[in-house]
Amino acid sequence: MKHKNYINNEWLDAKSGSTFDVENPFTEEIIAQVPLSGAVDVDTAVQAAKSAWKEWKMLGSLDMRDLLREVAVKSRANERQLAEVITHESGKPLIECLDEIEWIASIFEYYSEIGRDQRGRVVAPVTPRSMSMVVKEAYGVVGCIVPWNYPLLLMAWKVAPAMAAGNTVVVKPSEVTPLSIMLWLEMCCNHLPKGILNMVTGYGETGAALVEHPDTRVIAFTGSVDTGKKIASMAATQLKKTSLELGGNDPIIICDDVDIEIAAKGTAWGGLLNGGQVCTSLERVFVMETVADSFTEAVVEEAKKVRLGDPMNGKTDMGPMSSKMQLEKAEGKVERALVEGARLLCGGDRPNQFEKGYFYNPTVFDNVTSNMEMMNVETFGPIIPIQRVKDLEEAIELANNSQYGLGCNIYTNDMEKALTAADDIKAGSFWINDPLTDNEAAPFGGMKMSGGGRELGIEGLDEFREPKHILIDYQIREKDYWFPYDLDEGRKT
Repeated sequence: MKHKNYINNEWLDAKSGSTFDVENPFTEEIIAQVPLSGAVDVDTAVQAAKSAWKEWKMLGSLDMRDLLREVAVKSRANERQLAEVITHESGKPLIECLDEIEWIASIFEYYSEIGRDQRGRVVAPVTPRSMSMVVKEAYGVVGCIVPWNYPLLLMAWKVAPAMAAGNTVVVKPSEVTPLSIMLWLEMCCNHLPKGILNMVTGYGETGAALVEHPDTRVIAFTGSVDTGKKIASMAATQLKKTSLELGGNDPIIICDDVDIEIAAKGTAWGGLLNGGQVCTSLERVFVMETVADSFTEAVVEEAKKVRLGDPMNGKTDMGPMSSKMQLEKAEGKVERALVEGARLLCGGDRPNQFEKGYFYNPTVFDNVTSNMEMMNVETFGPIIPIQRVKDLEEAIELANNSQYGLGCNIYTNDMEKALTAADDIKAGSFWINDPLTDNEAAPFGGMKMSGGGRELGIEGLDEFREPKHILIDYQIREKDYWFPYDLDEGRKT
């Protein structure tokens, strides 16, 4: 694998000549050096994409379908090697990384079909013998800035619909996890025409150059609220389209009519998956008082069962956190929760059985109140805070008491409760009795400060298309509402 920029189907050194290190969070060792790309490198990639777009947007739908489907076929064929690279650079358990490869293959299959089928619509004409067509066409060059927690999956959520819509793409991976995208481009995308899909690597300055480049027409970003605000501000100076999937602090409501054991298992998995480093992690747990004691005890037991260890081991449930910075953030949030009066029930420290690795024990708190920091700011760590509520009305009020609106969950056997909560809570996704499950045919995205725009589904395709109205008169004919006007004669329509 060549640790260079991928432009026009070639591996190129950065013009700056600078590099940065990629670390394995399990061994804490440097495993690669990749280019620190500057504005010149970004311009090279964007110009390659711009030149390629002239032909890509005119490609027949069947040809485009076949090219995107081949990406899915190659992704599955190389799933083990791709998954291992994600594990090495992120610390995520191998089984989760194998799932990630299957997800991206499924997404490319899905968009290969709806991209072929979906072009626009015909609307009723305003006059006889005429037609109005709404055609949805590509913007041009799309810049995709990808996070580190699901590097290939969240890249695919952007790249697949952008390409299916007829755009060309420049990807900027996270500086933490660029290697898996590099390998995927080399192994799974080498059949694509030159310049359709390009990559530059670097830190925030590289991403900023992509946002500010005059020839990128759409910026798709997943990451923090603060960075999203900066991107939106920079893009606004050129009235550039943005699709922003930002932070979350997702709640789950546990009603008093549930199977406590299943609800506890689901809550523990939803809060600790990938070390809690998921934008839709369960970060605020609201449990009804009548079942709070038994539920809390069950969650603690589930958290204690989680097996930490080598993420390459097939029996490991949770590997190290992705970086030293993420580990220290989790430690800081636990320290503040203790100062604010939350009660630590388990975890809250680093495990002592590992000499290396950014490990943190699964952590559960109770005696939690909604004014505490961890109930108001995204946690992004293996921390589950449990707050007691008296009824569904209070749970709904507290769930909405947040700047975020990415997702929400509920466990209940009462569909009236479930659908009342779904109606009343502002969240882009609402899961009933099934935390965190995604469906590529349904939209994903946030409300309020969790972002704007949608990924997945038809809505995800439309993020990368702009509508054009084409009006056709069947024949060239004079219109009776043209000049000269004569008000006394009246005006015919």
